[in-house]
Amino acid sequence: MVSQPKSKTWDGNPFFPQGQTMRLPAPGTVPRAAPDRPVPQPASATPALLARGQERYGVFCTPCHGGAGHGDGMIVQRGYPRPPSLAEARLRQAPARYVYDVISNGKGTMLSYGAQVPPADRWAIVAYIRALQLSQGATLASLPPEDQAWVAAAGRSSPGERK
Repeated sequence: MVSQPKSKTWDGNPFFPQGQTMRLPAPGTVPRAAPDRPVPQPASATPALLARGQERYGVFCTPCHGGAGHGDGMIVQRGYPRPPSLAEARLRQAPARYVYDVISNGKGTMLSYGAQVPPADRWAIVAYIRALQLSQGATLASLPPEDQAWVAAAGRSSPGERK
């Protein structure tokens, strides 16, 4: 392959109309390494989304954060640094997009889970984390306004279920 005839990126090439070897990407393509389009937050935290979030949280988050989100998972018990409790006021007041971005890109000693957890599952985990926070004494009023509407919409989306 080293000695075969070929064109390099910036070489001229009479085969193509503009005489260039380097080609523009096909219209509508998105780079794999860094997509420019943000993944939208679901309209509401539905029961199905919460169930998926609980399952994915159990797989990816409990080793460090623990089942209740207090930062007391098995990894911490083995000597790794303790993550912050998800019940902290700072994290209850953070927008859902912040939590999604931390899952995607990592923060502090937490590594990025962007390659392991698909975007839809990241939103499911965020919804489950909000449910954990509310179950541990946080009030709906303590969440950011946009998250209050998101959680409130979940209550309206399933009229026959217990609240």
